[in-house]
Amino acid sequence: MLDLITPLAILPNLKAGNKKQALQELARKASELTGQHERAIFDVLLERERLGTTGVGHGIAIPHGKLSSLDRVHGVFARLERPIDFDAIDEQPVDLIFLLLAPEQAGADHLKALARVSRLLRDQSMCEKLRGAQSGDAIYALLTQHEASPTA
Repeated sequence: MLDLITPLAILPNLKAGNKKQALQELARKASELTGQHERAIFDVLLERERLGTTGVGHGIAIPHGKLSSLDRVHGVFARLERPIDFDAIDEQPVDLIFLLLAPEQAGADHLKALARVSRLLRDQSMCEKLRGAQSGDAIYALLTQHEASPTA
């Protein structure tokens, strides 16, 4: 995860009333971090959601997309202040979102990053810790220390 996110890429108390607002806020943060246009990021995310929801169940969503002008895979993690409807496959509201943006040509890297994030967030005890973390720094520490542990 160290190559995907930085402490600045953590939104510990994101306020969003619905899926569209959440994606807009994530696009805004990703734009700050990558230098890409916020609208381009938002459009890529909406396009991906039209193919099928990225709400993977258990309160988790992993929206993702590709932009030709990126140099590497970027991540943004958000914990929502209140869970929202994200059209998740289990029809449960979402409160943990991990956004991934990859370069257009990053086929394998994009899939590896998606698999890593998915594996991390399938761990129920990790999700409980993320939900209970007191700060963005604590969330960042949880996301990055997990990968360094021998069980990752």
